[in-house]
Amino acid sequence: MGDDALNIEAYQRILEVARGLAQTPKLAPVLEQVINGMRDVLEAERASVFQYDAAAHELFATKAHGLPSDLRLPADAGIVGEAARLRQIVHIPDAYQDDRFNRAIDASTGFRTRDILSVPLLDPDGELVGVAQVLNTTTGRGFTPRCHAIAMRLGELAAVAIKRASLIEAEREKERYQADLKIAEMIQTAAQTTDIPVFEGYEIATSFRPADETGGDAFDVIDLREIEAREGDRADGLLFLADATGHGVGPAISSVSTLAMIRMAARLGGSLESIIRAVNEQACEDLPSGRFVTAFVGELDCERHEIRWQSAGQAPLLHVPAGARRDESEESFKANGCPMGILPEFLGDPAEPFVLEVGDLFAVLSDGYFETASPEGELFGTERVLDFLHAHKAGSAQDALNALTAQLDIFSHGAPADDDRTGIVVKRL
Repeated sequence: MGDDALNIEAYQRILEVARGLAQTPKLAPVLEQVINGMRDVLEAERASVFQYDAAAHELFATKAHGLPSDLRLPADAGIVGEAARLRQIVHIPDAYQDDRFNRAIDASTGFRTRDILSVPLLDPDGELVGVAQVLNTTTGRGFTPRCHAIAMRLGELAAVAIKRASLIEAEREKERYQADLKIAEMIQTAAQTTDIPVFEGYEIATSFRPADETGGDAFDVIDLREIEAREGDRADGLLFLADATGHGVGPAISSVSTLAMIRMAARLGGSLESIIRAVNEQACEDLPSGRFVTAFVGELDCERHEIRWQSAGQAPLLHVPAGARRDESEESFKANGCPMGILPEFLGDPAEPFVLEVGDLFAVLSDGYFETASPEGELFGTERVLDFLHAHKAGSAQDALNALTAQLDIFSHGAPADDDRTGIVVKRL
């Protein structure tokens, strides 16, 4: 075959590959066409495509003739790494005479590599997309300079097609993630209590404001008066607030799961201590290492006017007396145990009940209230929260909570919240 015939045939093959790449928007078929096109146009036995992972600085092969689909290599290692580093073709006429060649892959696959052509895949901006590698010419002429030129043209087409398909796939993945996120948001929102039980002589206000579409907080106010199997001292309502580490979908799953367990345990009539022990044990089994949930569980007894409680790392707990001035009493209390999901056994210290006099406020708030930052980086803090509750204790519990939320927006100059804000405020009327 003459040179002109070879040119015409090669160009026809390149056009066929280009047409196929242009018509394929999905990444996997694009990679398949690249390796098959490289092999066929260059008349070789095998081809492979190593994509470039810039974050890990690695080259990984998901489409290759005769290679595992999970092969990952340092981006500057071996012959493919040389092509990536130099941004130019690397031609090895005799693989076994080159120290950079890794013979282990031949040994594991039973294939015998003779000659290698490694082609960098560069996008129009010169950024590395990956490296194509072609093995063993079948013509007997080896990889000639004309093969090099054809390989570079194919590499340019492949780089554009891979980049385009990767961007399309990333956009589709983003759309799928947004759809899943919307579903998660709907599930979490539906799980939160909207119908707060009415307890004679008390007002209970709540607020739930995730920082993202989903959050790591959850709360509930459960009516215990109809649960006949209740253990221990009778109580009228169960107050619950949880804050899982972080915010987003993962913490949302943790907090909603904890909420579901609390609800089930309460409806089965468990005592306050048995509820928090059981939920903590389950959290230790379910949560991955390094994840935990802080939680407050309290029983409201409207006859004794007290809140009996257990707190797994959820603090501070705020008790604002009606008649005391701001500096006359201790109003901020620590948790009596560590967060759930850390130790299999909940080792809670004895917790004295909060006794509520007429006009008293009791508040449990997630970190988002105390850790709201000003533009200068100063945190709102516990003292400002107490000051604000004192200033609004004469009004309703809901007014106090709403005013506190508005004050946080003023303090942060309207900046988006960095953390979820969930709160429960109880007022004895």
